[in-house]
Amino acid sequence: MNYHPVVGSPPFRAEHIGSFLRPAALLQGQQGADQAITEVIRWQESLGLRVVTDGEFRRESWRLGFVSKVAGFARGEAHGNVDLQRDDAGIVMHVGQAPVAVTRIRRTGPIVADEVAFSMARTDRVVKATLPAPSYLHYPRGRKCVDPDVYPDLEVFFEDVVHIYREEIAALHAAGGRYLQIDEVAQTLLCDDRLRDAVRARGDDPEGLIDLYIDLINRIVRGRPAGMAVGVHMCRGNAMGKWIAAGGYERIAEKAFNRLEVDAFFLEYDSERAGGFEPLRFMPKDKKVVLGLVSTKIPQLENKDELKRKIEAATKYVPLEQLSISPQCGFASHQKGSGLAFAQQEAKLKLVVQTARDVWGET
Repeated sequence: MNYHPVVGSPPFRAEHIGSFLRPAALLQGQQGADQAITEVIRWQESLGLRVVTDGEFRRESWRLGFVSKVAGFARGEAHGNVDLQRDDAGIVMHVGQAPVAVTRIRRTGPIVADEVAFSMARTDRVVKATLPAPSYLHYPRGRKCVDPDVYPDLEVFFEDVVHIYREEIAALHAAGGRYLQIDEVAQTLLCDDRLRDAVRARGDDPEGLIDLYIDLINRIVRGRPAGMAVGVHMCRGNAMGKWIAAGGYERIAEKAFNRLEVDAFFLEYDSERAGGFEPLRFMPKDKKVVLGLVSTKIPQLENKDELKRKIEAATKYVPLEQLSISPQCGFASHQKGSGLAFAQQEAKLKLVVQTARDVWGET
């Protein structure tokens, strides 16, 4: 794997997904978010990362940060068994509340643009913004994601969703943000036959949903400002070590990799549930692929030589110059954390940086 590195736009060789374990002092109200974010930025810099985030410290979770800042949403339960999360002990439970549009939704202020502006004032590294994919606003409840009296035509709801995202991307760019990660779970869940059956049982067509979710992302990012890099992170659910789906990317790879109008894919590849690298044969030559080889679900530290072997295996389908490495998901998709200790989180990120330096000669 001899490759002469070329330093370019994000994603970088050593990446992360964005969320980090909240300090106990922050969770207990003994430390303010501003101070905690400044410290987590310094920590990321100290690891040698070229990309930083605010750790998502101002959010309850990866998805509710969006819903809490957009007017018109309430919370309800998922419709059907489309959100059953599991762990390796065999415990199964519903994820919980899902968004419901009870009035016309609208953006009333910044969603992530202010978070990025705060971070940019405290670092010279590239700051990455993260937003949940628009599928999150539909998938858990399907047609019941809206009050039918408010949105008798679901397309009007989707038009409002697209408008809100595009407004936020414009605000992000105005604040200086040039790097956006869209966190997509629903498309990856629809690789799982069990979940495909669950959406059929409530009256939805799995392939139709995949088409819809690709189209929504494209409508959102198609008009993005020049110079803004956009990546889609795909995982199978990650909350406090639990997961929702199993199954490789084969069912969605040809559609998603070719039709999504984004610059990069952050793909979960930390366990057998993610399948093999074969679906990467559909990846276009102009897209970058970040291999999520390091698990944020388990405390055990991966072996660097094994990570290198996996990267080499992926090069059978995607050239090395298109690849990067990262953890498979955020370390704290929810403020409650993931069961890992800070030292374990740090060791895994150091491993990502070290592996990137060994393979590409840079981070």
